[in-house]
Amino acid sequence: MTNLTFYEFFAGGGLARIGLGPQWTCLFANDFDEKKAEVYRRNFAGAPELVVENIHRLTADMLPGRALLAWASFPCQDLSLAGKGGGLRAERSGAFWPFWRLIVDLEREGRSVPIIAIENVVGLLSSNQGRDFQELASVIVAEGYRLGAMVIDAVHFVPQSRPRLFVIAVKEHVTIPDTLTTHVPDALWHPSAVARACHGLAPALQSAWIWWSLPAPACARPHLRDVIDHEPVGVSWHSQEETGRLLSLMSPRNLARVRHAQATGRRYIGTIYKRTRIQDGVKRQRAEVRFDGVSGCLRTPTGGSSRQTILVVEGDGIRSRLLSAREAARLMGLPDSYWLPERYNDGYHVMGDAVAAPVVSWLETHILRPLATHIAQSVEEQTHNVSV
Repeated sequence: MTNLTFYEFFAGGGLARIGLGPQWTCLFANDFDEKKAEVYRRNFAGAPELVVENIHRLTADMLPGRALLAWASFPCQDLSLAGKGGGLRAERSGAFWPFWRLIVDLEREGRSVPIIAIENVVGLLSSNQGRDFQELASVIVAEGYRLGAMVIDAVHFVPQSRPRLFVIAVKEHVTIPDTLTTHVPDALWHPSAVARACHGLAPALQSAWIWWSLPAPACARPHLRDVIDHEPVGVSWHSQEETGRLLSLMSPRNLARVRHAQATGRRYIGTIYKRTRIQDGVKRQRAEVRFDGVSGCLRTPTGGSSRQTILVVEGDGIRSRLLSAREAARLMGLPDSYWLPERYNDGYHVMGDAVAAPVVSWLETHILRPLATHIAQSVEEQTHNVSV
C-alpha cells in the first residue's frame, strides 16, 4: 500500500487531517493557538508531530521527511466580507507568506512538495479587485506549479451553508491522470467567481491553469434536525423574555416565517443570526431566521452576533438557545467521538475556524488521493529502474 504523507499547516483542531483519512500519515502539523493544540492532541493520540509555534518562526529543517501534500487553511479574516479588507498582505491573512517561504525552502533543499492544497474564503478571489488572487497564483506558478481553484459549499455534505475556496496546485513535471481534469469549467464547482478570477489572470498564469474535475455528490445530506439535540449539553434554553427580544429584532419578513411555522402546528427547527442592517439610513440590529433545514455558516465567537442561535417552533410554543459546541461539530461533519473542550467558546471557536471534514474527504477521494498515489507510484518505478 502506498504511503501517503502530508504536512498540515494552520491545523486548528485537525479537521483537514480527519477529512484526509487514515490512509494519510501526518509528518508535521502546526498551529500557534495552544487551545486548538490541546484539541488536536486529544483527538490524535497526543500528536507528537504537532509544533505549537508562530509560523513566522518555523524553518524548513523543522519539517521532517518528504511529504506528498502540504495542506494550508491560512487565516481568512483579512479576505472575508466580514473583515476590513486588508488583503493578502495584512497581518492575519498575510500568514500565507511564511507558509510559502517554507514551501520554497523545501524546494531548495531538494524536498519539494508535489501537491499543495490551500483553503480559504471565497473572498480571496476578489480581494483587492482580484490582485490578491493574482499574486497568490503568481508565486505558486513561479515556483513551478500548475494550479486550479474550486468553490465547494459544505451544504452538499452537511446541513450548513459554508462555501469555501480550494486551490489545488501540483508540480508542473507531474503527469496528471486525465480523469482528474476537465477542459471546461463545471458550474457546480467553478462558479462565475472562479471563472472571472481565472480569466483575470495574466496569460502566463492562465496557461498554467487546471480545471479540476469533481463528480456531483450522490448522497443526500443530513437535515438540520438530525444534528440538533432535544436537550443540549453546555448551553441553556433562553428565558421567554430573551426569546421575545429575538422576535422583536426580526423584520416583518422574518417574523412572517416564524408565524407560518407556527400555523402548521408541526415542529420546526431553524437557526438565527443577529446582523447589523441599515434601515432608513440607520444601523439596526436584526435577527434573521431560516427554516430550510440548513444552518448559516459557523463563525468564531468573537462576539454575540457571530454565535448561531437555534429557534424551535411548535404550535404556540417558541424556544431559543445558542447552538452547542457539539452541534457545531456535527455541522462540520465530525462524529460525537471527537473530543471538545468543556468551555463553550473554546469548542465553538475551533469549529467556526475550521474546514468541513466531509469536503476534504470529497477532495481526497476524487483528486488528492489519486494524484498522490500516481506520484508515489511514479517515484517507486523510477527508484526501481535505477536500482535494476
